[in-house]
Amino acid sequence: MLNYLWAAMMLVGVVWGAATGRMEAVTNGALDSAKEAVTLCITMLGVMSLWTGLMEIASNAGIVKRLTKKIRPFMRFLFPSLPDSHPAQEAISVNFIANFLGLGWAATPAGIKAMEELADLEVSRQAHGLSDAAPPHTASREMCTFLILNISSLQLIPVNIIAYRSQYGSISPAAILAPSIIATLISTIVGILFCKIMDHKARPKKLLP
Repeated sequence: MLNYLWAAMMLVGVVWGAATGRMEAVTNGALDSAKEAVTLCITMLGVMSLWTGLMEIASNAGIVKRLTKKIRPFMRFLFPSLPDSHPAQEAISVNFIANFLGLGWAATPAGIKAMEELADLEVSRQAHGLSDAAPPHTASREMCTFLILNISSLQLIPVNIIAYRSQYGSISPAAILAPSIIATLISTIVGILFCKIMDHKARPKKLLP
């Protein structure tokens, strides 16, 4: 769908430029934008490489495992049906920690790994006929909860946005720290409340004697 939208916008721009006799401006704009895109990609590649490397060092040094143990009570609250020893626990924790530090790109590999582990868990539940298994080809409660919290993601330091603002000449790139923390805190709280309400509604009601 996005491909169609981008193609339509580019087509409208070319047609409008031709109709108004400003094709030269359209061409110059395309070339300037292409140059800025390459420059931005190089800048963000450096930022992503730095923080992804730091996350890898933290993982190899055992810091991530210690942090995972620290937030285990919070994980039990969010994912009460997820076994403590399941591999998805660490992947979800890494994703949350990376998002909390504003490292969205560094969080992506862990997020994909977490979804794969949660999908394998759901297949195992379905194979054993467990009552809490989701219907086939349906996302489980854990997968929905993780996706919502990954999207809302409380951020302490929005590294990527600061890098964008710095790239485009902002006088104070870090001025968005407070608004970012407030906005993502509210979105995370709302996401948690929504997940808990929907989880409560989805659970089978106990019959009265």
